Amino acid sequence: MLYSNSIIADNVSWILNEDIPDTFECTAKFRYRQPDNKVTVERLNDSKVKVIFHEPIRAIAPGQAVVFYQGEECLGGGTINQVYRENKQLTYVG
Repeated sequence: MLYSNSIIADNVSWILNEDIPDTFECTAKFRYRQPDNKVTVERLNDSKVKVIFHEPIRAIAPGQAVVFYQGEECLGGGTINQVYRENKQLTYVG
């Protein structure tokens, strides 16, 4: 019950001003000092994304930050709003 497969994050800010693709792979962190997690990011609009985990991740909760990386470079980040397991919504912050 503690593992999830994807999230929706909003209030996303991008570090670089260059065009961010609509869909791309990178790594993400959800906690300080946590290992990088491989993810696929799908941009829903300029400040909202769906993040699909390549492997289930434990104890993800609304209100936490998600930060995106390409190697050592920080791409940006946002706030987790919804958490999903097997396409079923587990949580929502309105």
